[in-house]
Amino acid sequence: MFNDKQNQVLAYEIDSSRIKSRQKGNISLSYLEGFDIIETANRVFGFGNWDYSTNLEVVSQELNQNQNHVICYKALVTIVVHDTSHSKLVSREDVGFGSGISKALADAHEGGAKEAVTDAIKRTFRSFGNQFGNSLYDKSRQHQNQQPPAQLKQSQPQQQYKQASNQQVQNNTPEDYSSLYNLGLQIVDNGNGQLIVVGDDIYNKRDSIKAYGGFRFDSNSKLWWKPIEQQQAA
Repeated sequence: MFNDKQNQVLAYEIDSSRIKSRQKGNISLSYLEGFDIIETANRVFGFGNWDYSTNLEVVSQELNQNQNHVICYKALVTIVVHDTSHSKLVSREDVGFGSGISKALADAHEGGAKEAVTDAIKRTFRSFGNQFGNSLYDKSRQHQNQQPPAQLKQSQPQQQYKQASNQQVQNNTPEDYSSLYNLGLQIVDNGNGQLIVVGDDIYNKRDSIKAYGGFRFDSNSKLWWKPIEQQQAA
């Protein structure tokens, strides 16, 4: 169905820095934000290689004790993932609910509809696995950063660099590169006091690399690199 790299990324443990929490009564709920889900879909499946359709329905409408309009929507969302030739690979669907509360009727409709669609998108993508928050529903799991093994094939000039696990990198720098690992990239130690980013399609992932700060692009070698920052002794 999906290619090997997509299947590998989908199976990775979720980066705990992406997980948010909120209180509902006396219960703490873990969740992923809507924009995070969409960004992850773009990274995994590619821009333009997935789309969705929505069927909205008003479930209830009333005035509360403060004379605010309270409108509840149900959204049925269908997500379709395509391959690079735009042939349909798979479609999934699920429902979501959202409530809009406002003095203005139009604002209540807007809030309820948007919340329902976002909820349905998140619930539908959940069926694709860990990267879309499916593991958050398993209360027995501890959601800590667990890095994937280094399995990418390296091409010249990247072959000259020694593979380093994320744990080994962490011994030298306080930064966590799990988001880059989730994109199928690797961080390696070149043995000269520098960290190098290697992997496929690095150019299109440049914004994610630059977001960490400190990485520089070398136009001669076509590589992103940064000096290793040694951990300070406690």
